[in-house]
Amino acid sequence: MRKESRSLSINDTLMAKESWKVFQVMAEFVEGYERLVHIPPSVSIFGSARLKAGHPWYNLTLEIAKALSESGYSVVSGGGPGLMEAANKGAKEGPSLSVGLNIVLPHEEVMNEYQDISLRFRHFFTRKVMFVKYASAYVVMPGGFGTLDELAEILALVQTGKTRRIPIILVVEEFWRDLLSWFKSTLVANDTIHADDLNLYKVVNTPEEVVAALHDFYRDRSPSPSPKEREIMSDL
Repeated sequence: MRKESRSLSINDTLMAKESWKVFQVMAEFVEGYERLVHIPPSVSIFGSARLKAGHPWYNLTLEIAKALSESGYSVVSGGGPGLMEAANKGAKEGPSLSVGLNIVLPHEEVMNEYQDISLRFRHFFTRKVMFVKYASAYVVMPGGFGTLDELAEILALVQTGKTRRIPIILVVEEFWRDLLSWFKSTLVANDTIHADDLNLYKVVNTPEEVVAALHDFYRDRSPSPSPKEREIMSDL
């Protein structure tokens, strides 16, 4: 009986702790919605936290973010160091908002200093919703697992119709070449994706090409979602 009672006590404590997590998650969503609803149009930029100032891809990210800011787009990054810092810094050099969606991690510095709006998340999944919810485009720089995770997320959401179609722009063709070749030679060849899915993204190399890709995509439509698209995105 004592063992059973102790087990119930431990389980009750764990259950209470997990239940309170629900409110923490709710708070992250509410704060994110309240603070980000006013920023559209915006572009979410992803890239490695490990590539520091002076690296060619850091400089390229900064130039892209500045060009987007000057074109009227707020810039959203993960708020951390490396290419995320470059994105926020470039946005700050332009007239539009620089936004950081920071994640609390055990062993890494998270927040860079170039953020007009700064949010902190404990949960990757709430943060990922915020990256998608108000984005008019995704710009994906070279990066590691986190960057690949965000790329796969937006490709899957657009492919399945769970969010609206937006430009998904991969920058530095040389970096992405082998992965994109594998998409075609392995995923398409084995019918795990359709050949048309290869049209969900565009590969470019320069800031000018990034801005041109957005202008071309939104030439005859608004970067803001239509009422029908808002309805679809309400289920994100």
